[in-house]
Amino acid sequence: MQKKILVVDDEPNNLQLLRQILKDHYQLIFAADGESALKAARKHLPDLILLDISMPGMDGYQVCLELKADRLTTAIPVIFVTALGEVENEARGFDVGGADYILKPISKPIVLRRIQTHLSLVRMQEFEAVQREAVYMLGTAGHYSDTDTGLHIWRMSAYARALATAAGWSAQQAERLELAAPMHDIGKIGIPDAILKAPRKLDSDEWAIMQSHSNIGFNILSHSHTALFVMAKEIARAHHERWDGTGYPDGLKGDDIPESARIIALADVFDALTTKRPYKNVWPIEDALSEIQRNAGSHFEPRLVDLFIDILPEILRIKEEWDNKTK
Repeated sequence: MQKKILVVDDEPNNLQLLRQILKDHYQLIFAADGESALKAARKHLPDLILLDISMPGMDGYQVCLELKADRLTTAIPVIFVTALGEVENEARGFDVGGADYILKPISKPIVLRRIQTHLSLVRMQEFEAVQREAVYMLGTAGHYSDTDTGLHIWRMSAYARALATAAGWSAQQAERLELAAPMHDIGKIGIPDAILKAPRKLDSDEWAIMQSHSNIGFNILSHSHTALFVMAKEIARAHHERWDGTGYPDGLKGDDIPESARIIALADVFDALTTKRPYKNVWPIEDALSEIQRNAGSHFEPRLVDLFIDILPEILRIKEEWDNKTK
Protein backbone atom coordinates (compact mmCIF):
# COMPACT_ATOMS: atom_id res chain seq x y z
CA MET A 1 0.00 0.00 0.00
CA GLN A 2 1.32 3.42 -0.94
CA LYS A 3 2.21 5.83 1.85
CA LYS A 4 0.02 8.93 2.18
CA ILE A 5 1.57 12.39 1.94
CA LEU A 6 -0.25 15.62 2.69
CA VAL A 7 1.09 18.51 0.57
CA VAL A 8 0.29 22.00 1.84
CA ASP A 9 0.96 25.16 -0.20
CA ASP A 10 -1.11 28.20 -1.12
CA GLU A 11 0.45 28.44 -4.61
CA PRO A 12 -1.27 26.16 -7.18
CA ASN A 13 1.92 25.96 -9.25
CA ASN A 14 3.85 24.58 -6.27
CA LEU A 15 1.15 22.01 -5.57
CA GLN A 16 1.22 20.94 -9.23
CA LEU A 17 5.02 20.61 -9.24
CA LEU A 18 4.99 18.45 -6.14
CA ARG A 19 2.15 16.38 -7.59
CA GLN A 20 4.26 15.64 -10.67
CA ILE A 21 7.25 14.64 -8.54
CA LEU A 22 5.33 12.42 -6.11
CA LYS A 23 2.31 11.02 -7.96
CA ASP A 24 4.02 7.80 -9.07
CA HIS A 25 5.34 7.02 -5.61
CA TYR A 26 2.76 8.10 -3.03
CA GLN A 27 -0.94 8.64 -2.39
CA LEU A 28 -1.35 12.41 -2.29
CA ILE A 29 -3.65 14.73 -0.35
CA PHE A 30 -3.59 18.50 -0.97
CA ALA A 31 -4.40 21.57 1.11
CA ALA A 32 -4.03 25.24 0.19
CA ASP A 33 -4.07 26.85 3.66
CA GLY A 34 -3.38 26.11 7.30
CA GLU A 35 -6.91 25.41 8.43
CA SER A 36 -7.51 23.00 5.56
CA ALA A 37 -4.19 21.32 6.31
CA LEU A 38 -5.15 20.65 9.92
CA LYS A 39 -8.53 19.21 8.92
CA ALA A 40 -6.92 17.00 6.25
CA ALA A 41 -4.24 15.77 8.64
CA ARG A 42 -6.81 14.76 11.27
CA LYS A 43 -9.09 13.13 8.69
CA HIS A 44 -6.53 11.22 6.63
CA LEU A 45 -3.66 10.76 9.13
CA PRO A 46 -0.95 10.93 6.45
CA ASP A 47 2.42 9.26 6.86
CA LEU A 48 4.24 12.55 6.20
CA ILE A 49 3.41 16.22 5.59
CA LEU A 50 5.14 18.61 3.19
CA LEU A 51 4.34 22.06 4.55
CA ASP A 52 4.88 25.55 3.14
CA ILE A 53 5.62 28.29 5.65
CA SER A 54 4.47 31.54 4.01
CA MET A 55 0.71 31.21 3.70
CA PRO A 56 -2.12 33.69 4.32
CA GLY A 57 -3.80 33.38 7.69
CA MET A 58 -2.16 30.56 9.64
CA ASP A 59 1.47 30.15 8.54
CA GLY A 60 3.36 26.86 8.42
CA TYR A 61 4.98 27.37 11.83
CA GLN A 62 1.56 27.70 13.46
CA VAL A 63 0.24 24.68 11.57
CA CYS A 64 3.18 22.58 12.76
CA LEU A 65 2.67 23.66 16.36
CA GLU A 66 -1.00 22.66 16.13
CA LEU A 67 -0.10 19.30 14.61
CA LYS A 68 2.43 18.53 17.34
CA ALA A 69 -0.03 19.54 20.07
CA ASP A 70 -2.66 17.09 18.81
CA ARG A 71 -2.39 13.49 20.03
CA LEU A 72 -3.69 12.22 16.68
CA THR A 73 -1.09 13.99 14.55
CA THR A 74 1.88 14.59 16.83
CA ALA A 75 3.92 11.65 15.46
CA ILE A 76 3.52 12.61 11.78
CA PRO A 77 6.84 13.94 10.44
CA VAL A 78 6.63 17.44 8.97
CA ILE A 79 9.05 18.62 6.28
CA PHE A 80 8.98 22.34 5.59
CA VAL A 81 9.19 23.22 1.89
CA THR A 82 9.80 26.95 1.65
CA ALA A 83 11.62 29.83 -0.01
CA LEU A 84 12.59 31.23 3.41
CA GLY A 85 16.30 30.46 3.49
CA GLU A 86 17.61 32.40 6.46
CA VAL A 87 19.21 30.44 9.27
CA GLU A 88 16.69 31.76 11.77
CA ASN A 89 13.82 30.53 9.57
CA GLU A 90 15.25 27.03 9.44
CA ALA A 91 16.01 27.05 13.16
CA ARG A 92 12.45 28.08 13.96
CA GLY A 93 11.17 25.26 11.77
CA PHE A 94 12.99 22.73 13.91
CA ASP A 95 11.95 24.52 17.09
CA VAL A 96 8.25 24.07 16.31
CA GLY A 97 8.70 20.36 15.63
CA GLY A 98 9.67 20.09 11.98
CA ALA A 99 11.69 17.04 10.97
CA ASP A 100 13.42 18.60 7.98
CA TYR A 101 13.68 21.74 5.84
CA ILE A 102 13.78 21.87 2.01
CA LEU A 103 14.42 25.13 0.18
CA LYS A 104 12.60 26.22 -2.97
CA PRO A 105 13.16 25.95 -5.87
CA ILE A 106 12.88 22.25 -5.12
CA SER A 107 14.89 19.44 -6.69
CA LYS A 108 13.07 16.20 -7.51
CA PRO A 109 15.89 13.87 -6.30
CA ILE A 110 16.28 15.81 -3.05
CA VAL A 111 12.55 15.81 -2.30
CA LEU A 112 12.23 12.07 -2.99
CA ARG A 113 15.27 11.15 -0.92
CA ARG A 114 14.31 13.34 2.04
CA ILE A 115 10.83 11.81 2.08
CA GLN A 116 12.25 8.29 1.80
CA THR A 117 14.65 8.95 4.68
CA HIS A 118 11.95 10.18 7.04
CA LEU A 119 9.51 7.43 6.16
CA SER A 120 12.29 4.92 6.87
CA LEU A 121 12.83 6.54 10.28
CA VAL A 122 9.11 6.19 10.99
CA ARG A 123 9.23 2.50 10.07
CA MET A 124 12.21 2.01 12.35
CA GLN A 125 10.39 3.73 15.22
CA GLU A 126 7.33 1.56 14.63
CA PHE A 127 9.53 -1.55 14.63
CA GLU A 128 11.17 -0.50 17.89
CA ALA A 129 7.75 0.11 19.44
CA VAL A 130 6.64 -3.38 18.41
CA GLN A 131 9.81 -4.85 19.92
CA ARG A 132 9.19 -3.04 23.20
CA GLU A 133 5.62 -4.34 23.32
CA ALA A 134 6.87 -7.86 22.61
CA VAL A 135 9.42 -7.51 25.42
CA TYR A 136 6.71 -6.46 27.84
CA MET A 137 4.47 -9.37 26.89
CA LEU A 138 7.25 -11.97 26.94
CA GLY A 139 8.64 -10.66 30.21
CA THR A 140 5.19 -10.80 31.78
CA ALA A 141 4.59 -14.29 30.33
CA GLY A 142 7.78 -15.57 31.95
CA HIS A 143 6.47 -14.55 35.36
CA TYR A 144 2.78 -15.12 34.71
CA SER A 145 2.57 -17.90 37.31
CA ASP A 146 5.01 -16.18 39.64
CA THR A 147 2.57 -13.66 41.06
CA ASP A 148 4.71 -12.65 44.02
CA THR A 149 7.60 -11.10 42.08
CA GLY A 150 5.71 -7.88 41.29
CA LEU A 151 7.93 -5.42 39.48
CA HIS A 152 11.01 -7.62 39.88
CA ILE A 153 11.86 -7.99 36.19
CA TRP A 154 11.57 -4.28 35.42
CA ARG A 155 13.49 -3.14 38.50
CA MET A 156 16.19 -5.74 37.91
CA SER A 157 16.47 -4.61 34.29
CA ALA A 158 17.11 -1.04 35.41
CA TYR A 159 19.86 -2.28 37.75
CA ALA A 160 21.38 -4.21 34.85
CA ARG A 161 21.45 -1.15 32.62
CA ALA A 162 23.21 0.89 35.29
CA LEU A 163 25.78 -1.85 35.87
CA ALA A 164 26.39 -2.31 32.13
CA THR A 165 27.02 1.41 31.77
CA ALA A 166 29.51 1.28 34.64
CA ALA A 167 31.19 -1.67 32.90
CA GLY A 168 31.83 0.46 29.83
CA TRP A 169 28.91 -0.47 27.62
CA SER A 170 27.67 2.19 25.21
CA ALA A 171 24.33 3.84 25.88
CA GLN A 172 22.78 1.87 23.00
CA GLN A 173 24.14 -1.46 24.27
CA ALA A 174 23.04 -0.76 27.83
CA GLU A 175 19.53 0.13 26.66
CA ARG A 176 19.41 -3.09 24.65
CA LEU A 177 20.40 -5.04 27.76
CA GLU A 178 17.64 -3.36 29.75
CA LEU A 179 15.13 -4.43 27.10
CA ALA A 180 16.49 -7.97 26.87
CA ALA A 181 16.68 -8.55 30.63
CA PRO A 182 12.92 -8.95 31.34
CA MET A 183 12.88 -12.01 29.08
CA HIS A 184 15.54 -13.92 31.04
CA ASP A 185 12.99 -16.26 32.65
CA ILE A 186 10.61 -16.66 29.70
CA GLY A 187 11.39 -20.39 29.79
CA LYS A 188 9.46 -20.73 33.05
CA ILE A 189 6.26 -20.86 31.03
CA GLY A 190 7.33 -24.42 30.19
CA ILE A 191 7.73 -25.48 33.83
CA PRO A 192 4.72 -27.18 35.52
CA ASP A 193 3.11 -25.13 38.29
CA ALA A 194 3.53 -28.05 40.68
CA ILE A 195 7.29 -27.53 40.44
CA LEU A 196 7.36 -23.77 39.88
CA LYS A 197 5.18 -23.10 42.93
CA ALA A 198 6.30 -26.00 45.13
CA PRO A 199 6.36 -24.75 48.78
CA ARG A 200 9.29 -27.04 49.58
CA LYS A 201 12.74 -28.02 48.44
CA LEU A 202 12.65 -29.72 45.04
CA ASP A 203 13.92 -33.27 44.65
CA SER A 204 16.64 -34.03 42.10
CA ASP A 205 14.24 -34.89 39.28
CA GLU A 206 12.16 -31.77 39.90
CA TRP A 207 15.28 -29.63 40.07
CA ALA A 208 16.39 -30.95 36.69
CA ILE A 209 13.03 -29.92 35.24
CA MET A 210 13.31 -26.48 36.84
CA GLN A 211 16.78 -25.99 35.38
CA SER A 212 15.44 -26.73 31.92
CA HIS A 213 13.81 -23.28 31.85
CA SER A 214 17.13 -21.88 30.64
CA ASN A 215 17.10 -24.00 27.50
CA ILE A 216 13.36 -23.53 26.99
CA GLY A 217 13.82 -19.76 27.05
CA PHE A 218 16.77 -19.99 24.69
CA ASN A 219 14.74 -22.03 22.23
CA ILE A 220 11.76 -19.66 22.37
CA LEU A 221 13.90 -16.57 21.77
CA SER A 222 15.99 -18.21 19.04
CA HIS A 223 13.18 -17.67 16.55
CA SER A 224 14.23 -14.01 16.14
CA HIS A 225 17.59 -12.87 14.82
CA THR A 226 17.43 -9.17 15.71
CA ALA A 227 20.18 -7.85 17.97
CA LEU A 228 17.76 -7.48 20.87
CA PHE A 229 16.54 -11.07 20.80
CA VAL A 230 20.01 -12.47 20.14
CA MET A 231 21.09 -10.86 23.40
CA ALA A 232 17.91 -12.00 25.13
CA LYS A 233 18.45 -15.64 24.18
CA GLU A 234 22.05 -15.66 25.43
CA ILE A 235 20.84 -14.21 28.73
CA ALA A 236 17.99 -16.72 28.97
CA ARG A 237 20.43 -19.61 28.53
CA ALA A 238 23.34 -18.35 30.64
CA HIS A 239 21.94 -16.28 33.52
CA HIS A 240 22.34 -19.23 35.92
CA GLU A 241 25.96 -19.87 34.99
CA ARG A 242 28.46 -19.09 37.75
CA TRP A 243 31.86 -17.45 37.54
CA ASP A 244 33.54 -20.55 39.01
CA GLY A 245 31.93 -22.92 36.50
CA THR A 246 29.43 -24.58 38.86
CA GLY A 247 26.30 -23.13 37.28
CA TYR A 248 23.93 -24.47 34.62
CA PRO A 249 23.03 -25.47 31.93
CA ASP A 250 26.51 -25.59 30.34
CA GLY A 251 28.89 -25.22 33.28
CA LEU A 252 30.52 -22.17 31.67
CA LYS A 253 33.31 -20.51 33.61
CA GLY A 254 34.70 -16.98 33.81
CA ASP A 255 34.80 -14.99 30.57
CA ASP A 256 33.17 -17.88 28.69
CA ILE A 257 29.90 -16.68 30.24
CA PRO A 258 28.44 -13.84 28.14
CA GLU A 259 28.93 -10.55 29.95
CA SER A 260 25.24 -9.79 29.50
CA ALA A 261 24.37 -12.90 31.53
CA ARG A 262 27.00 -12.10 34.18
CA ILE A 263 25.44 -8.67 34.69
CA ILE A 264 21.90 -10.07 34.84
CA ALA A 265 22.95 -12.72 37.38
CA LEU A 266 24.17 -10.06 39.81
CA ALA A 267 21.25 -7.67 39.28
CA ASP A 268 18.79 -10.57 39.63
CA VAL A 269 20.20 -11.78 42.95
CA PHE A 270 20.41 -8.28 44.44
CA ASP A 271 16.78 -7.64 43.63
CA ALA A 272 15.69 -11.03 44.96
CA LEU A 273 17.50 -10.44 48.24
CA THR A 274 16.19 -6.91 48.78
CA THR A 275 12.51 -7.60 48.07
CA LYS A 276 9.94 -9.65 49.96
CA ARG A 277 9.13 -13.11 48.65
CA PRO A 278 6.78 -15.79 50.01
CA TYR A 279 9.76 -17.78 51.25
CA LYS A 280 11.81 -14.89 52.71
CA ASN A 281 11.67 -11.43 54.21
CA VAL A 282 13.46 -8.41 52.81
CA TRP A 283 17.19 -8.43 53.45
CA PRO A 284 18.74 -5.16 54.63
CA ILE A 285 20.87 -3.55 51.92
CA GLU A 286 24.03 -4.11 53.95
CA ASP A 287 23.35 -7.83 54.29
CA ALA A 288 22.53 -8.17 50.59
CA LEU A 289 25.78 -6.43 49.63
CA SER A 290 27.74 -8.62 52.02
CA GLU A 291 26.21 -11.73 50.43
CA ILE A 292 27.09 -10.51 46.94
CA GLN A 293 30.65 -9.67 48.00
CA ARG A 294 30.97 -13.07 49.68
CA ASN A 295 30.08 -14.69 46.36
CA ALA A 296 32.52 -12.62 44.28
CA GLY A 297 34.75 -15.09 42.49
CA SER A 298 32.34 -17.99 42.94
CA HIS A 299 28.89 -16.91 41.71
CA PHE A 300 29.75 -13.45 40.39
CA GLU A 301 32.57 -11.86 38.44
CA PRO A 302 34.64 -9.90 41.01
CA ARG A 303 35.03 -6.89 38.68
CA LEU A 304 31.25 -6.55 38.35
CA VAL A 305 30.80 -6.81 42.11
CA ASP A 306 33.27 -3.95 42.61
CA LEU A 307 31.48 -1.84 39.99
CA PHE A 308 28.12 -2.59 41.59
CA ILE A 309 29.41 -1.31 44.95
CA ASP A 310 30.84 1.78 43.23
CA ILE A 311 27.46 2.73 41.74
CA LEU A 312 25.44 1.83 44.85
CA PRO A 313 23.93 5.36 45.16
CA GLU A 314 22.48 5.00 41.66
CA ILE A 315 21.25 1.47 42.41
CA LEU A 316 19.48 2.70 45.55
CA ARG A 317 17.93 5.58 43.61
CA ILE A 318 16.54 3.09 41.07
CA LYS A 319 15.25 0.88 43.88
CA GLU A 320 13.47 3.77 45.57
CA GLU A 321 11.94 4.89 42.29
CA TRP A 322 10.51 1.43 41.56
CA ASP A 323 9.49 0.78 45.17
CA ASN A 324 7.41 3.96 45.07
CA LYS A 325 5.46 2.54 42.12
CA THR A 326 4.16 -0.28 44.30
CA LYS A 327 2.80 2.02 47.00
